[in-house]
Amino acid sequence: MSFKEDPILAAAFWTGIAALLLTLLLGLQIVRLRIALRARERRKARTLARWRPLLNAAIVGEIPQQLPPLRGSERLHFIKLWVHLQASLRGDAGAALNGIACRLGLDNEARAMLGRRARTERLLAALMLGHLGDRQAWPQLLRLAGMDDPTLSLTALWALVRIDPQAAAEYLTPLFIEREDWAMSHVAGILQQAGTPVAAVLAGMLPRLNAQRLPRALRIAEALRIELPAESLAAALASGEVAIVTAALRIVNTPLLQEPVRTLLLDEDWQVRVQAAKALGRVGDRGDVERLVAMLADREWWVRYRAAQALVELPWLKRADLDALHAKLDDRYAADMLAQVMAEQDALAEETEAA
Repeated sequence: MSFKEDPILAAAFWTGIAALLLTLLLGLQIVRLRIALRARERRKARTLARWRPLLNAAIVGEIPQQLPPLRGSERLHFIKLWVHLQASLRGDAGAALNGIACRLGLDNEARAMLGRRARTERLLAALMLGHLGDRQAWPQLLRLAGMDDPTLSLTALWALVRIDPQAAAEYLTPLFIEREDWAMSHVAGILQQAGTPVAAVLAGMLPRLNAQRLPRALRIAEALRIELPAESLAAALASGEVAIVTAALRIVNTPLLQEPVRTLLLDEDWQVRVQAAKALGRVGDRGDVERLVAMLADREWWVRYRAAQALVELPWLKRADLDALHAKLDDRYAADMLAQVMAEQDALAEETEAA
């Protein structure tokens, strides 16, 4: 029976032929990609072999008088190597690499790369321009910082901080408070180089922030270890909003706020009491020992635990004082908690000595 007489058999035959051709085309594509990948790896190896010794020499102060020309096929691999080396350097060594990049015209190249569609190139360009401190790239980086792509935008924000910490703090601090989808770890990593100007911007913003934004602003201050004005924290502690109060308690670090903290030891929300106990351990005086002892009998486990930790960490309470306090405790849960935390402190001390 021929194909003409059986259309089903004919269809199966041509389907098989088409599948075979597609398989061959796929195989050819895989081979082509492998060849291209190997060619890129060879170009990368040649670039590294040619430029790594020069860059390493510059890092140790042996800056070459003349540089070989940077080929077009080498540019991307060179920039990746340069950025990688810069990430581990500080001070004069980084400045030496900056000088080489500028001598090769890569500052202009990086600004051009910011406008290209390739995501990898824009990321590398932002990193390079940040290390270079290139003020000319500021408008382009601002546009990149406004993109929806979180990696691109955060990298551009990092570069802005490197270029001008003061101007970046004024621009970025309100943005980071607004964008709660950005992880606090990323925010802190970017802003840590602008701690002083960020502190000033935050202090000015706090009185104007609403209850929705204030907790994140306080968490930024905590992440950057910024000391905010006592009057601003006092207002936050008196807000009555659990999220605001707990965020403020986490950064209380001045005896000027002892009274508000003591009041919050009796708050109806256990999360507030937890943070109040920790804060009192940092800013309290000898008269607060009894307050912390009373919290050992709190109905919430975490409150008892943090109160015990605060007692153990008080600098004027020695081990004999803690043993005496423990002996006087009538509440079984309070006694057990203080004993547990004292045992944890002993174990930590032993590990430290062993190390």
